[in-house]
This record gives sequence, C-alpha cells and structure tokens, in this order.
Amino acid sequence: MSSVKPTRLKLTVVGGGSTYTPELVDGFARLRDSLPLEELVLADPATERLELVGGLARRILARQGHPATVTTTTDIDAAVDGAHAVLLQLRVGGQAARDRDETWPLECGCVGQETTGAGGLAKALRTVPVVLDIAERIRRANPDAWIVDFTNPVGIVTRALLTAGHKAVGLCNVAIGFQRRFAGLLGVAAERIQLDHVGLNHLTWERGVTLLDAPGGGTGREVLPELLAAHGPAITEGLELPLELVRRLGVVPSYYLRYFYQHDEVVTELKAKGSRAAEVAAIERRLLEMYADPALDEKPALLAERGGAYYSEAAVALVAALLGTGSAVGSRQVVNVRNDGTLPFLPDDAVVEVPALVDADGARPLPQRPVEPLYAGLIAHVTGYEQLALEAALHGGRDRVHDALLAHPLVGQLDRAAWLTDRLIAENRAHLGWA
Repeated sequence: MSSVKPTRLKLTVVGGGSTYTPELVDGFARLRDSLPLEELVLADPATERLELVGGLARRILARQGHPATVTTTTDIDAAVDGAHAVLLQLRVGGQAARDRDETWPLECGCVGQETTGAGGLAKALRTVPVVLDIAERIRRANPDAWIVDFTNPVGIVTRALLTAGHKAVGLCNVAIGFQRRFAGLLGVAAERIQLDHVGLNHLTWERGVTLLDAPGGGTGREVLPELLAAHGPAITEGLELPLELVRRLGVVPSYYLRYFYQHDEVVTELKAKGSRAAEVAAIERRLLEMYADPALDEKPALLAERGGAYYSEAAVALVAALLGTGSAVGSRQVVNVRNDGTLPFLPDDAVVEVPALVDADGARPLPQRPVEPLYAGLIAHVTGYEQLALEAALHGGRDRVHDALLAHPLVGQLDRAAWLTDRLIAENRAHLGWA
C-alpha cells in the first residue's frame, strides 16, 4: 500500500452545479480532519446554477473557517488537471429526462424509475458514454487519480469504468442510511454499527447488524433480530414493505426491493401521484432561489427533501481512505466494486455492493457467507440484465436494447420488451449517437 499522502489535496466534482453539492461541501467542512481539502473544483456545463452553487459553497466553507478555495468551471480538462480524486454526480438530460424515465414505462404497466426497469436502462444508455469520455480525460490528466462514482445507475456505470481499466469505486448512500438508522434506534454511535450488506446497487439486503464493542472495530454481537422485534414498524416505515414480510425473512431489504416485491402495486401508485422527478424539480427551483441569497452560508433544511441522506459522510470516508488521509485508512466501507469471486454465482467482472476494505490500493471486497437462494436468484437475474445493459450502452443498436429489457425481471415479456424498446429509443434519440 502506498503511504504517500497528497501534499495539496485537490478534489473535483463533475456535476458540481447540482443542487445537492452544498450537502457535499458541508461534509468537507465538518470532516476536515479526515479529509484536509485545500482546493475544490466544481465543474458543470450549466453556468448559471454552477455560479449559484459555487457561491454558496464558498460561504459554507468560510462560515466554518475552512481554508479551501472553490473554483467553478465548464472546462472538464482544466477541472480534472491535478486532481487527486474526481467525484462524478451527473444527470445527463437533467430532471426533464428523469421525468420521462419515470412516466412513459407506466403506459405499458411497467415501473417508471430512474435506476430500475426501462427507465434505469434509458439513464444508463445516456450516461455511460458521457462518463467514459470524462474518465478518459481524467486518465490523461492524472492517471493516479481516483474516480468515485455517485452517478446512477451506479452498478452499471461503475462496471463500465472498471471494464475500461479506470481507478474507480462506486458509492451509494443506502448502506450508510441503514447504519445511521439502526444506530439511532439503538442509541449508539454510528461507528459501532457494522452491516452484513449484500447484493447489487439498489438491490441489497441487510442480513445482519453487528453492534461493535468499540467504534469502528473490535468484537461485537448480532443485534438484527432484536432490532426487528423492538423496532420493526420504525424500520419498515421507510421501506414501505409489510412488517410481517421483513420479520419472516429476518433481513432488511433495500427500499428499492419494493419495485420487485410489490411491482404492480407500485405502478398503480405512480400512475396516481406523478413522478418523483417533478417533485425534485420543484424543490430544486426553490433551492436555487435560496442559493442566490448572499446571506445564506449554510445548507438549508429544504435540502433534506432532495434526497441522498448522509451522502457527504460516505463520500468523505471513501475519499479519505483512498487518498490515505485521516482515520478512515484501511477502513471497512460498503462500496460498489468488482466481484472477483466474492459472490461465486456471478461473473468476476460483475459489480457488487458489499463491505470492502478500502485504502490507497483501492477497495477489496470482504468474504461473504453463501447468499440464500431467495436473494441469489434475483441478484443473478439482475446481473445478467446489467451485463446486457452495458453492452447496449457501449455499442448501441435496437437489438441490444431489446435483449436487455427482455432479460430484466420487471419486463421479461416479448411484446412488452418490444414496445419499451421503441419508446425508449424515441424518448432518448437526442442522447443516443446511434439512434
């Protein structure tokens, strides 16, 4: 493992004009001992919102006495030059494309969601080529830089990056959200909670929860059964899954599993209430109005409604471990990483979301006990879809898109796959170089 630490730590956020960037900046300011950031570059083609976000970022850092400089730019090459790590948080097509992803699949009775089903495939097709172009620029500017991918669908995008040979790790906030939730229910420090988290991005189960004797390490005891017994209603409220199901299984599924376990019910609900994208777009408009206020120097409470809880804490811990700063070096973190035999029923080049040991050499998945058939079957099924989705994103073509949809467990029927294929291509033609 390399012990050389960056002498002047520079981080770049591609997609830095996101309304969620102030959450990330707040984490940089609060957790400076773990990640002694000196230069932050926010890169985004949306100049107006970039300047609003950049201004608030500077005020947040100044309020907390953080010395880092903040630069905003539309030039990706300049932004990544000299960066030790680059965080990717892109939304190709913006909330308008997300709104379409979440609505048109409903017309044929399929869930509309930005990472799952036909909508998730549409986002992957738009996103993978853009991310790979940025990654090549990063490699040319600084081949030692780490790429941390928050861009959905994280599993497919991270697999694309790793397949192309980039130094990349994928990150999602689902695991840290459960860790914080369980810690709160037990009244203990979050660092004393260790998860047995297994699956794929947005397709995971907490099969165990260990309460450690000391924060971050040591021995501990299994507490998931008592959590479910004492706090079952509080745990399942956020999942929107039946309490009796969770208690019978003895595991805590990700809330994304509801799209699989209660698909038809979710479709009915989505048809009635409209898209999450429309809600987020309204929140973003209000946030940008707030960001324009020069007196605002902290993240507003409204930002919590945007989603992505604990995003900054997870990001800081991961980047600090990869760069060898702070106490997170050699830490156990839940990340998206190449399988390499971790789940033996999947190909080595699949990307899994599991606990890993993270240091300057990267993220190495920790051994997993055998996965129960109820979960392994769905994991394998979705992995097959993700492989086909990546091939469609890399090479294009109607047949590849159709094959990916036919393989998806939420589609899987010939006529439905054909209809979704044609509609997906029509809705995304402007972003598909081959269409």
